[in-house]
Amino acid sequence: MSNGTSPAKDRPSVGRTLQQARIDARLTVDEVSSATRVRAQIIHAIEADDFSRCGGDVYARGHIRMIARAVGGLDPAEVMALYAEQEGEATLPPPTAPVFEAERIRPEPRRPNWTAAMVAAIVAVIAFVGFTFAGGGGGSAGSVANESPSPSPTAEDGEEGAEQESEAPPADPEPDPSDEAVAGVPADKVTVVATVESGSSWISAKDASGRLLFEGVLEDGDSQTFVDDEQIDLVLGNAGAVQLHVNGKPLESVGEPGQVQRLTYTKGDPEEG
Repeated sequence: MSNGTSPAKDRPSVGRTLQQARIDARLTVDEVSSATRVRAQIIHAIEADDFSRCGGDVYARGHIRMIARAVGGLDPAEVMALYAEQEGEATLPPPTAPVFEAERIRPEPRRPNWTAAMVAAIVAVIAFVGFTFAGGGGGSAGSVANESPSPSPTAEDGEEGAEQESEAPPADPEPDPSDEAVAGVPADKVTVVATVESGSSWISAKDASGRLLFEGVLEDGDSQTFVDDEQIDLVLGNAGAVQLHVNGKPLESVGEPGQVQRLTYTKGDPEEG
């Protein structure tokens, strides 16, 4: 990687662009480091256009992209294009997400989905009952095949069957999807579902004891579920891109695009009213 190449005369360098955006956002280097998990010494080096401390071109690109998102007010794609121009490269390499995947801390294994297991059991019982009735109350397949066809139903049989159908009780209405979502959340625990709906966001989640449940960048459409007996602590690097469901209930908004938010939820959240 070449660090001596000067940027275009009419454009600021990558380091100067990131530094100015951080200053405009009134963020310190330590705050950006906390939001991106990029060490403060590396951020200082990047702002000085020294990318040698990043550990390679792929890591430099990943650090620059996360810093651009954390400080806000910048288009990461434009910053990456400026970096490619500054480093004398014609095109950008493939996305760096697979490389950084190994650095992300894996979330805790999900707890068993008892609701899905109960639904599967009910479906199996219904299928068994239906098979029993279709087999003529337990008769063998051979005996059914050898029997003569039954006579066609008469008009009286048709009227009698119609009366029986009309007397059948109406089916129960389908449950509301939101009611099912609330019912599926354990009442004695704190459950937070974080989904990125636009852009991407760095997210950190800890339980009541301070144990790290998840830390990494979620892209558009990604989702993570966090569960604890008492409390979930969140840090969102780009709060405007994150939709939260707390204890089965959606929250309207948790912040603005580019805003760093620190949030805490317990079993009583969100409050009624």
